Amino acid sequence: MSARTVAKLRKGETGVIKSFSDRAMSLKLLEMGCVPGCEVRLDAIAPFGDPVCINVGGCYSLSLRLNEASVIELE
Repeated sequence: MSARTVAKLRKGETGVIKSFSDRAMSLKLLEMGCVPGCEVRLDAIAPFGDPVCINVGGCYSLSLRLNEASVIELE
């Protein structure tokens, strides 16, 4: 069974960050505030599905490519 990721969320759905599947990408995501234990909500999806806009911790919005969003595993 594959892990649930931010890329698999539907608009309006939330999740809590559990871990990252790509060590190199995890540093970039951590620097952008995507830390384990933080709640994220998918706010918008571009017309062709990429990129997506997430709300991080109720504080700010962050735009991610689908390959970046697929690295963020949720609880």
